[in-house]
Amino acid sequence: MQTKKIRRVLLMAAAGSALIAALFGTSVARAEAPNAVVIKNFMFSPMELTVKAGSTVTWKNLDGEPHTVVNDAGMFRSAALDQNDTYQFRFDKPGVYKVFCGIHPNMKETITVQ
Repeated sequence: MQTKKIRRVLLMAAAGSALIAALFGTSVARAEAPNAVVIKNFMFSPMELTVKAGSTVTWKNLDGEPHTVVNDAGMFRSAALDQNDTYQFRFDKPGVYKVFCGIHPNMKETITVQ
C-alpha cells in the first residue's frame, strides 16, 4: 500500500515538473544547476549568489537581446552574449563582486565569494 502512494506522489511530482518546464520554457535541471545565473527579462537571476572560492559561475542569456557580464572593478568582461550564449568566470579569491550588464547598466547582481 505504502509503495503505491509513494509511486503516485513521485509520478505527480514528475508531471508537475514537466508542466512547469512546458509553461515556462525551462527545465528544472537548469534551474537547479549550481553556480548558474540566468539572464532573462533584463535581469540576472539570482540577483545575489554566494559561492566558495575556486568556484566557476556560468551566466546564460535567455533574452532575445544581447547582454554582457561585467565586473565593476574590471576583473572580467564578457563579449556580447546573444540568446542562449554563456559566459563563465572562476572566482579564486574571497570577496564581494558587483556585476552589471555593460549594455543595460541597470541590470545588476552581487556575487559573494567565501
